[in-house]
Amino acid sequence: MPHLDFTQPPFDVLSAAERQSIKKNTQVRYLAKDEMLPADDLQYFYVVLKGHVEQLLDGDFSASYLGNNHTAHLNSNDWFDSRRSPESLIEDGLQEHKNIDSQPAAYQFRAVEDTLLLQVNGVTIDKIGAQNHFVRQLLSENLPERLKALQLRHGGKKLDATSYDDPQEVQQIMLQPVIDITLLPVHIVDADDSLYQAARTMTEAGLKHVLIRPPGHLQDKNSSDRTLGILSDNDICRAVSDQQNTVTTPCQNYASFNLRTINADNEIGDALLTMTRYRIHRLPVIDTNGKVIGVLAQGDMLAHIGHHSQLISIQINQATDLPSLATAVELIGRYIRAQHQNGIKMGNVSRMVQTLNAQVFTKLWQLIVPDEVMENTCVIVMGSEGRGEQIMRTDQDNALIMRDGYDHPKLAQFADTFNQHLAELGYPLCDGNIMMNNPMWRQPLKVFKAQISLWFKNTDPMHSIYLSAIFDGEYVCGDETLLTQVREHLKTAHRQSDLMFVRQFARAALQFGDVNQWWQKLVPLLGGKPSDYTIDLKKAGIFPLVHGIRTLALENDLFTDASSKGRLKALVQTHALTQERADTLLEALEFFMAQRLSVALLTDNKHAKEVNPTTLSALERDLLKECLAVVKSFKDQLSRHYQLEFG
Repeated sequence: MPHLDFTQPPFDVLSAAERQSIKKNTQVRYLAKDEMLPADDLQYFYVVLKGHVEQLLDGDFSASYLGNNHTAHLNSNDWFDSRRSPESLIEDGLQEHKNIDSQPAAYQFRAVEDTLLLQVNGVTIDKIGAQNHFVRQLLSENLPERLKALQLRHGGKKLDATSYDDPQEVQQIMLQPVIDITLLPVHIVDADDSLYQAARTMTEAGLKHVLIRPPGHLQDKNSSDRTLGILSDNDICRAVSDQQNTVTTPCQNYASFNLRTINADNEIGDALLTMTRYRIHRLPVIDTNGKVIGVLAQGDMLAHIGHHSQLISIQINQATDLPSLATAVELIGRYIRAQHQNGIKMGNVSRMVQTLNAQVFTKLWQLIVPDEVMENTCVIVMGSEGRGEQIMRTDQDNALIMRDGYDHPKLAQFADTFNQHLAELGYPLCDGNIMMNNPMWRQPLKVFKAQISLWFKNTDPMHSIYLSAIFDGEYVCGDETLLTQVREHLKTAHRQSDLMFVRQFARAALQFGDVNQWWQKLVPLLGGKPSDYTIDLKKAGIFPLVHGIRTLALENDLFTDASSKGRLKALVQTHALTQERADTLLEALEFFMAQRLSVALLTDNKHAKEVNPTTLSALERDLLKECLAVVKSFKDQLSRHYQLEFG
């Protein structure tokens, strides 16, 4: 995700927690040249990443805000609060800007050129300002207050801020030249060459396009490669569908000319703006002599900057079909790999992946269903995806809650299309069929409530599994109040259930593996003796922790937060666990998740569950041993608490 420059005011006075809050409520916004910020968007705080924004009042120029492509120093981006009213100028003698009818005037903001903005939630800024008086002063509409803050800074007083060192910000990426990205090779065919010849060139080069030389291009000594055209594999498919003879049909009949190009010394930000504005996927790169030196592909550019989650988010939001959404999904995988290699804490990565996946699911649902379905249903995810602990794209767990009394004749078809398309995007179908294409997981609210009440009677071994799934349910899109009502009913149904229900529910946390046997096999490994023994990280570590935490949360009526981290925090607040114990359980859980991800990345096995301790370093094996000891201790704790047998 792109970050604000925390070395510049007003953000250099933020605490670590305040910075995190800002980062969670920030997104990138694109404005085309001459585009105005709509009235609905005048509720945010903006930072100009790249470009130029004019502030207007009653159509007259008021101020300018520039991105770092206009400023002398990196990361010196201008910012503005679009909520600020001209009313604040009245005390300065500018009363002429007040409307005759006494209604407050409003500023307008226009992009002088193509512009990228960071859009920060205004409510978040206000909350931080309420707690941090330095921020409140620096962003105050009262000029004396802002001057006072400036004096404090120049007076040398130390502000309440900590150092911030975040590697390779989006701003830095945007300023790199496009030639820093690996370009596709140049292959040119003549306009009068046949489509067959072009297709053969593409196949031999391993490309999905060729550039087209227009007639007379070679004869004109002053001609520039900017006049080249392009022919893609889609164009050839279009010709075939038109029943054209590819051997005799010339390329120029289906090629596109007047291409958008980019100079070799232009910045990546310029390329992103061009591709975004004109909805194109390839840009020929031109050198100072007017010759094409390569082709910049959108996929390669996004891969270069793809470990920035907000740019992946842009790609998701701009997707118009399944192939473009698949490109964004692939970037999520690259983001995970990059974050893991950079040593980013696993919990932070998994929660960001949850957010990006939710955007993918939302976009897919939007592409499938009409607006009325979106408004009358609620899509939720469950299991590890719902808890925000999903790293690899393992089995789908999703459901559709419908508003009581609402139906649509194609709802079953929509649900099946959704699950099948997710499978095509790399999210495998659930073996247990806990998906919305299963009628049991596509029900009106009233029926869902009735099912939940039945499950709490625990008359079938599967009922605990179903409850675990819905207990981990998290909102994706649609009417969120439907999920809220399901959570409220979970609490009610639990209170009405048998007092022994939680005790039986807890048994699952104890059913996998004998830790003592693991220890016996780990001992020779720690001495360096080879072994083929592997440990199932999910059964040995992740599931006992997750389900044990889930059970304690159920016992204590904690239904608001589906994540293990959120549940642990709530359990500490209710004094069910000590802070130290909760921290230890969370650290162990994230260690197992990180190890599982390492196996997946090394083996390209998205379902990786087992780790061979002989492949780990001495430190990793020692940590594995300690984390397995935490699991054993937690199982002992659950066994005593619920009076269950645990060998």
